[in-house]
Amino acid sequence: MRVLGIDCGSERTGYGVIDSNGVDHRMVVCGVIRTDPRTPFEQRLLEIAAGLRQLIRQHLPDAAAVEGVFHAVNAKTALKLAHVRGVALLAVAEAGLEVGEYSPLEVKVSVVGYGRAEKQQVQMMVRMLLHASEAIESEDASDALAVAICHATRGPRSVPAAGLAPADRGRS
Repeated sequence: MRVLGIDCGSERTGYGVIDSNGVDHRMVVCGVIRTDPRTPFEQRLLEIAAGLRQLIRQHLPDAAAVEGVFHAVNAKTALKLAHVRGVALLAVAEAGLEVGEYSPLEVKVSVVGYGRAEKQQVQMMVRMLLHASEAIESEDASDALAVAICHATRGPRSVPAAGLAPADRGRS
């Protein structure tokens, strides 16, 4: 199964694509969709959507996973994050991908085995689980890979999105 993990952010949206059989995982690609904070917010959302659509077209995942909404101290930040999550879920739904949503606690437990793990622990375990020879430089990309690994090991948590079935997307 090929899984696209997404770590939503209005300035940096991390992504990671893995191939997994549920036990062994291999990184296909990871990175960050960056937007300029001086750009109007709606334009940044458009850039994030375009970047995710391109990733989906290029890597043809079978499923996608995002972190669920969590409580933030700053309401404005939480609202922006919710908008980015909406754009990510829309791009995934347009592609007809199965989507899973996981809390930060679920992701950490799945990857590290401990729900209060620090960012560095998550990054180290992601690297180990993916048998990566080098550290993943971006925390956002590492978090996205962790979300993808969580989905691959826990299985689907929601129904497939409307649209094309995975077999109809043309992966050869």
